[in-house]
Parts: sequence; C-alpha cells; structure tokens
Amino acid sequence: MASEILKVGALGAGRMGRGIAVAFALAGHEVVLIDVKPRDVDGVARLAADAMREISQDLAFLASVGAMDEAAVAAALGRVTFAGRAAAPAAIAACDLLFEGVPETVDAKRECFAFVGEHARDAAIIASTTSTIDADTLSPLVKRPQRFLNAHWLNPAYLMPLVEVSPSADTDPEVVKRLRDILTAIGKVPVTCKASPGYIVPRIQALAMNEAARMAEEGVASAEDIDTAIRVGFGLRFAVLGLLEFIDWGGGDILHHASAFLSEKIDAGRFAAPAIIGENMAQARRGLRDGAGFYDYDGVDVGAYRTGRLADFVALLRQRGLMPTFADGAEQ
Repeated sequence: MASEILKVGALGAGRMGRGIAVAFALAGHEVVLIDVKPRDVDGVARLAADAMREISQDLAFLASVGAMDEAAVAAALGRVTFAGRAAAPAAIAACDLLFEGVPETVDAKRECFAFVGEHARDAAIIASTTSTIDADTLSPLVKRPQRFLNAHWLNPAYLMPLVEVSPSADTDPEVVKRLRDILTAIGKVPVTCKASPGYIVPRIQALAMNEAARMAEEGVASAEDIDTAIRVGFGLRFAVLGLLEFIDWGGGDILHHASAFLSEKIDAGRFAAPAIIGENMAQARRGLRDGAGFYDYDGVDVGAYRTGRLADFVALLRQRGLMPTFADGAEQ
C-alpha cells in the first residue's frame, strides 16, 4: 500500500480540504483541491492563492518544529494543485479517491454530489467528511452509492490521527476495507462506526462542550478554571484510558451512583445513566474487579495491565511537565 501513489481530490477548498491535502501530500500522494462553486476568474485566483498559502504555512510549521526539512516541504507542496469549477470535471475524473468537504447542509452536499457524479470514475471512492450528517442520509445523493461512505477527520486533519469511517447501508464492505487501508498507510488511525448522526467524537464532544458552557453560564467556575480542569484532568486521563475503559477501571457502580445523584440534583435528562450501566451491575459486570464490564478481562494479567496504563500516564505527565513533586528524589 505504501508504494501505491493515489490521485486524491478534496472537494471544497476550505480548512478541512486543505488539511486533507496536506495529509496526503506528506505521504507522497498527488492531491488536487477542487472548488465546485461557480466563481469569476478573480475569485478562483484569490481562493487558489489563499488555499496554497495556508497549505504552505502548515508545512512550514511542521518544518519549524523539526517534523520535516525544507526539501520535504517543497516536495509536499509540489504534490498539491488547485482546480476551479471550469477545471473540476477533468480533475474529478482523474481521482481515485474524493473527499467532500463542502458546507454542512444537505442541500450543499446534494449539489456537490450531483456534480461529482457526472464526472467521477465508477471505481473512484467518494467520501463525505461531515461531522454530523449520517451516511444513510447522504448515500441516496451519490451516483453508485456502494462506493460512498463517510470519513470524518478531526482538525487539524494533517496532525490528528483519528478518522471515523462510517459506511451507509449501501456501502460495499470492500470499499470500507480499502479506505481504512489507505488511511492506515498514511499514518492515520481509522475506526468504523455505524451511520449515526454525530458519529463518535462529535457526539461525545457536543455533550461535553455544552456542559462546560452551562457551568460557565451558571457561575460554577470561571472559563479559565473549567478549561484548566479539562486540560490537566479530564483530557490527560482520557488520553490514556478510553471512556468505556475508564468505567471498567473504576467500576460501573461508581458511574451508576454518580449518575443517580446528578440526575436528582441537576437534571435527569442530562445525567441519567443508560440502561446498559444497570444491566452490567445486575450481571456482575462492573469492570476490572469482576473480570468483565464493557471489556472482557478473562485471561488478562490485571496487574500488568494496570502498570502499563499507569506507565503511559506517567510518560504523558512528564511530557507535559505535570509530574508531582516528590520530597525525596524528585521529579520536577
């Protein structure tokens, strides 16, 4: 896979399209930013100049932090081209893989997919990058929907490893495998999820961001203290342990009782635990101490597992300069 050079199209020349262009160009692939919106000649020129300037700045940033040298910057930049609407048909027809990144409305995506369908090769994979609209809603808008799926990247796309891959009911399983293989080959970490609005990260993120905003609104803490708590508490823990893994680590009963208290004191609609938490408790699947929870720990060396996760946590604290100060011997 690593030796296969693809022609990748980013439909929409905004931030997401530019980030995807950088990600694939860095991996050695040819990329074309495709603007399908009708514009006059000057408008196309301005957008092209702005897009290429931002891509150049992103690459220069990577060089400034020692991630690549100037020769690599020039090589990656040389793999990116721009096509306005007049040149878009030929650009689309040349692509093996197309990522749609137009505004987050069904109407905008319908118009884009109709245009793409007139010009894309039958074998080309077409992926939306929407963070909210489910793949089943978009699939009927695409010619040959068996080659369509969603691929939600996190910004900045050229740095964040995760890509959430979500097939529709029509997607050929081989297309899912193919896209996952391509993403893995450029250093991304794909996960697969059902065609569900909000996918994984945006759905969880929306709840967390709204709750943070409510706490600021209610005067629970200052914006600065809320964000400090997220950066050095919430964020650090969940960089090592996934959310469901964390439930198992501490015990599902802790979440059960905490949810009951918060439901009573704040808002049952926001804090009531889902049925699976109570079901796991009833089935003695509270997590590590029961040998099962969201994960099955049968045959797992729990001591070694705990030590490994805590060692990862220590490494992260050291990297962030947040290790506690010890009286004797001390880490600073």
